Amino acid sequence: MTNQVNILPMIALRGTTVLPEMIVHFDVSREKSIRAVEAAMLHDQKIFLLTQKDPEVENPELEDLYQVGTIAYIKQVVKLPQDLYRVLVEGLDRAEILSLEQEEPYLRAECESVTAEEENYPEPVKDAMLRSIRELFQRYCRESGKISKDLVNQILMIEDVRETIDQIAVNLPMSYQNKQKLLEAVSLNDRYEILGALLGSEIEVIHITKDLQRKVKSHIDRNQKEYILREQLKTIREELGEDNTADDIEEFKKQLKKLDASDDVKEKISKEISRFKGMAASAAEATVQRGYLETVLSLPWNKKSEDSEDLENAWKVLEEGHYGLKDVKERIMEFLAVRKLTHKGKSPILCLVGPPGTGKTSIARSVAEAMNKKYVRICLGGVRDEAEIRGHRKTYVGAMPGRITVALKEAGVSNPLMLLDEIDKTSSDYKGDTSAALLEVLDPEQNSKFNDHYVEIPQDLSEVLFIATANDVQGIPRPLLDRMELMEIPGYTENEKEHIAREHLIPKQMEINGIPEGKLVIQPAALGKLINSYTKEAGVRSLERNIGRICRKTARAIMEDGKDKVVVTSRNISKFLGKERYDYLMANEKDEIGIARGLAWTQVGGDTLQIEVNIMPGKGELLLTGQLGDVMKESAQAGISYIRSVADQYDIKPEFFQKNDIHVHIPEGAVPKDGPSAGITMATAMLSAIIEKPVRADLAMTGEITLRGRVLPIGGLKEKLLAAKYARIKEVLVPAKNRPDIEEMDKEIIQGLNIQFVENMKEVLSEALA
Repeated sequence: MTNQVNILPMIALRGTTVLPEMIVHFDVSREKSIRAVEAAMLHDQKIFLLTQKDPEVENPELEDLYQVGTIAYIKQVVKLPQDLYRVLVEGLDRAEILSLEQEEPYLRAECESVTAEEENYPEPVKDAMLRSIRELFQRYCRESGKISKDLVNQILMIEDVRETIDQIAVNLPMSYQNKQKLLEAVSLNDRYEILGALLGSEIEVIHITKDLQRKVKSHIDRNQKEYILREQLKTIREELGEDNTADDIEEFKKQLKKLDASDDVKEKISKEISRFKGMAASAAEATVQRGYLETVLSLPWNKKSEDSEDLENAWKVLEEGHYGLKDVKERIMEFLAVRKLTHKGKSPILCLVGPPGTGKTSIARSVAEAMNKKYVRICLGGVRDEAEIRGHRKTYVGAMPGRITVALKEAGVSNPLMLLDEIDKTSSDYKGDTSAALLEVLDPEQNSKFNDHYVEIPQDLSEVLFIATANDVQGIPRPLLDRMELMEIPGYTENEKEHIAREHLIPKQMEINGIPEGKLVIQPAALGKLINSYTKEAGVRSLERNIGRICRKTARAIMEDGKDKVVVTSRNISKFLGKERYDYLMANEKDEIGIARGLAWTQVGGDTLQIEVNIMPGKGELLLTGQLGDVMKESAQAGISYIRSVADQYDIKPEFFQKNDIHVHIPEGAVPKDGPSAGITMATAMLSAIIEKPVRADLAMTGEITLRGRVLPIGGLKEKLLAAKYARIKEVLVPAKNRPDIEEMDKEIIQGLNIQFVENMKEVLSEALA
């Protein structure tokens, strides 16, 4: 053997052995090992790697280490968190340790490289060794499937027997002890014998494992296996003196003892536990009974949370969370004030009604926070089965408690705030009427003894603060509506939307999208354009979505273009949001014959309707187009009947109605329109076309017409007036009976509008016809 002595920094490896020609990475965390790596990197990047016999030893001495290790070249060092270093090394030579030269601040060893003397084996011997080791390796790869086909082919292409053995040793998954044996085998013959023995042993183990699996699989199918395991489990429990059912009963009794409930409730649950005790553990009823007991014992019977009586803090929470919504906030404060004075008082059952996106659901969460109540939400949209509310009888397969009971269980107290979301979207089918099941829940006189079919013990819901939300009152049955206190949440004005965007939506979206404060500025003119030209809604949901789009584009500009600050103006807003989506039908520039402007209420707020009328020779027919509903058609017929009754006052010849057709059209023909509030508008437009007198372009109107020309009140006035303001209308005709609605409105809504109250068509026509 030819030997070379080196003095190198050394690392004691734990649980791994590096072989020559092996490229591998390992992590070092010990201070000595880190110092050794640093010392090697400062010199020639060579390091001596020696494996510990016991990986648990923290400070190994010479006797704790194997004698033979590997001199390696450090290719890369990466620093990881928590003072870890990941070192990539390539094994160079075997080496035997002679002595430890130094132990502090790092290990340094004197080692002697070990290389085999020239071995001249005859060619037939080498060929036999190569074939033998290849065959063993192929068999191992076939049986284990742990080595990729590409690597197998690569190794099988090597013609030199020594290189083949070394490559197999490097790539074979084996324990560090076996790798150490290969490392200590210097001569080709020794390495060949050790590797052959290892491969043969691994193949044998794989064969035995597969054989055992095959035998087990052939003798036991799945059902037999489950049966045997259950029998074994049963035997083990009997041997240990444990009985699962007995354990459950003891646990239920402990829970019952801790339960805060009335004596009647405890007595009923105690009887149910006794029933469970008498059931056979394998009986199907036992599973049902166990589920029932778990449910009733987890309900908060008398457990309550303490409501906050700090009125000042409650008002602060409500004001911070929402802009506007004055009526709702004041009603909650009234309730809190009464509760503080009387220390009792039934919780109100409020129903918040308004268009989508006006903050109905989020105000409920703020109310819960203000009152220090637990908050649970029940979504009723599309619920059709009565059992969803009342629960199923537990005799049914798959019986479950109703949503009210589940919500109480989730809240953990008997006085939470329970939000009944989308109460107008419930429906009924052959399984019962959902809204009828809610009658008992929402009746303050009955809900102190609410009976869930599954629980079968009356529950007290009188302490629950119910808040329901709905988009449209028309979808709620009258008896259910009667049990709730209605609170209208109308659409927001442009000014309110700007406040909400500035105070809530922009900061929220900037935080969600990770934009630091001051990095994004949306100018007031840009925000106004965003509200008017990119959204058309009563609420602010679409507005928030568009602000989110601006924030995402800003984030990209900051990250990709390195911008320090993004300013959104009314000129560049299209770069963020694309072309304008909505164009309000603005007031016409000049007065026209047969064209009148009406006001309409829609699900997403108010809008203006331009009603066009044409007169043409015909047979006296009234043509109505523009997807009008039945009520709107009847309003048009009432209008023409009124005009015919007063024809002599406007010098209209009697034969005019026999010789001419009247065509009434409302543009945007694809959009369905209905309701009586366009009655006076259609009558005005028809009369204008008949007597050829133009209608004022700066005027809009709303009101229902009768055959005698009386103007009746209408709804949705706030949204209609907001639409008139958007359209730059100066004067609005409103039914006189709607005067109280106008008086209740904020000055901000009616500011800039000249509102004229009208009682009959004469007053309408004198104002409208130029």
